[in-house]
Amino acid sequence: MGADSEHWSDYYAVTVERPAWPTVRFAVDRFREEDAPAAGPGRSGRDGLEPRFAVDLGCGAGRDARELLRAGWRVLAVDREPAARVALEAAAEPDLRARLQIHVEDLATVAIPRCDLVNASLCLPFLAPDAFFPTWRRIVAALDPGSRFAAMLFGDHDGSATDSTMTCLPPDRIKDDLAGFEIEHWSVEEDDRPTALGEPHHFHLVEFVARRVE
Repeated sequence: MGADSEHWSDYYAVTVERPAWPTVRFAVDRFREEDAPAAGPGRSGRDGLEPRFAVDLGCGAGRDARELLRAGWRVLAVDREPAARVALEAAAEPDLRARLQIHVEDLATVAIPRCDLVNASLCLPFLAPDAFFPTWRRIVAALDPGSRFAAMLFGDHDGSATDSTMTCLPPDRIKDDLAGFEIEHWSVEEDDRPTALGEPHHFHLVEFVARRVE
């Protein structure tokens, strides 16, 4: 665990200043379009406008969480690594921190509250199948119609697909598991390039944004 934690600390240091992933930016834009009549990044509720609420799973140094905060959202950021909390607390703008909660918890067991958006960028594949599929079901259960699920996953051709501690699914299987959602953004890419830490890797990336419709 020590070496693993050191690896992730190095990853956070390299990625902390990188922009949010396109999936979360796409989802934020879709919500902004829907909320335009309310003239703000919230939704109408019993108490007037209130910020939308996102759960950012595997938040890392917070590149996506900070994008959501800047858009006016409340964010629950979750990561199993204490170093992620340290990195995100240091990187988040002070005037935005009142809308940020950070939980150091394992994605395999964390309770996911009802929310407008579950964001999972390159974290779910690091769950073994016996944890991945229950976590997927908890994500779906947290989303009411009109809410969204944004994710980046590894496909079955990824260099990690032979690792039994990870879950890399065929793109068609991922689509099947999104029954009850309208897929608004879908991209599959396969290429060889270095990881953020400069290690060679064959990537098979599946990214999507899907809106719950039933």
